[in-house]
Amino acid sequence: MTEQNRIGRYRHYQRDQWTSGMELPLFPLGTVLFPGMLLPLHIFEPRYREMINRCLDEKLPFGVVLIREGKEVGETALPHAIGTAARITRVDRKPDGRMDIVAVGTKRFHIQELNYNRPYLTGEVSHYPVLNGDTRLAVEQAQRVRPKIMRYVELMTKATGIQLQLDQLPEEPTTLAFLTAIALQVSAADKQRMLNQAGIPEMLDLGNYLLGWELQLLQYMVDSQDVVHSLTGGPTGYLFAN
Repeated sequence: MTEQNRIGRYRHYQRDQWTSGMELPLFPLGTVLFPGMLLPLHIFEPRYREMINRCLDEKLPFGVVLIREGKEVGETALPHAIGTAARITRVDRKPDGRMDIVAVGTKRFHIQELNYNRPYLTGEVSHYPVLNGDTRLAVEQAQRVRPKIMRYVELMTKATGIQLQLDQLPEEPTTLAFLTAIALQVSAADKQRMLNQAGIPEMLDLGNYLLGWELQLLQYMVDSQDVVHSLTGGPTGYLFAN
């Protein structure tokens, strides 16, 4: 059965209020969160149950940060300095205290100082705004990226056999930049590089570069599948047709 996957509809959430040096609960993960991206999480460690309950009670966001050193479970991991605030949108509580939640990325932040005075990590953070999203350069970069994203989804479908569906691509460069970052199936390190970019032109330029490499790889995978299929097309399934 063909699995239907939808590469999400981007929404740019801007509800969180920021002040310089505000304290934010931090959740170090092996995932990079972008504004507008949905993030399902299973909360089972006692420290993160406490953190999520605090966020729910006080209507606080929490910060998602990629782990630079350490692991998700166990002792506190050291995160990258740039992360994205997450607003909880859904909670499913289990009888034993565990939770399944869905959060959505809102705004980027920069960690100024890490604090270890709670069971979970917190940090003093400042807003890391997205710059130059409405400039001519951003529009030009978006025009370069848009057709590559369409081709990327097409080749991903052929290479994986999974039917991917992409909603109509946005015209606005900021939305397109974050959608590109979300859709790219690249390493967490490359995703973090995109999140770190100060402006939308730089983010789109890096996305364009990564798409170029990914398209070459996917095209090779698709071409190789065709060759292997032609060589194993015999009734016995041997390497050469017979």
